[in-house]
Amino acid sequence: MNKETAITPIDAEALHGRPLRYYDFAMAAFAVILICSNLIGAAKPAQVELPFYGPLVFGAGILFFPLSYVLGDVLTEVYGFARARRVVWVGFGASIFAAAMSWFVVTLPPAPGYEGQAALATVFGQVPRIFFASILAFWAGEMANAFVMARMKLLTGGKHLWTRTIGSTVVGQGVDSLIFYPLAFWGVWENSLVFQVLLTNYALKVAWEAALTPVTYRVVGWFKRAEGLDVFDTRTDFTPFKTRI
Repeated sequence: MNKETAITPIDAEALHGRPLRYYDFAMAAFAVILICSNLIGAAKPAQVELPFYGPLVFGAGILFFPLSYVLGDVLTEVYGFARARRVVWVGFGASIFAAAMSWFVVTLPPAPGYEGQAALATVFGQVPRIFFASILAFWAGEMANAFVMARMKLLTGGKHLWTRTIGSTVVGQGVDSLIFYPLAFWGVWENSLVFQVLLTNYALKVAWEAALTPVTYRVVGWFKRAEGLDVFDTRTDFTPFKTRI
């Protein structure tokens, strides 16, 4: 029988010692998407003209940041909560390293004649309050996303994947937004603006991930066939404060 078409439902604990062909690649992709989303365009407000609505202003980073949630759904659905939790911690650590490296490079005195310091500081300079709000919101949101995804899989018996991907996104992005925007901008922006941007970006993120549901289905299906497994977290310890599988 072809390994890539035989999908075996198993408990997450049965994965111990079993070789996984693509888990490491998924982990690396998750960390790359997260770092790029935080460093490239995260602070840029973008504007597009929508028919019958007019100009819509949004943070450019939200076009790509939700991809980390999509990949988080794939990891939880295919490999289980514990392995998705480890990936979240890897992304958390990678983000801290990227921010630390950015701060160090920007802070180093430039050599005489170097004219790119101001541009470098603009692109890679980190506001500590915004960074810590971002990293805390990411960690909590991704953990909530993985938890809801894994628990709903048990409740639905592994059926109706779309209910899990959208349901976990609604919760995970909600936790992320409720932490990030007040921590980052409360007292800096008008309170009404904080809530307006929070609700707008939350709605855009959820809508964007819902639109990506067909893509999530295809990616999940490919991973399950490639690995030949379908993990259920029937005996998993759901504490977020562990990295051990």
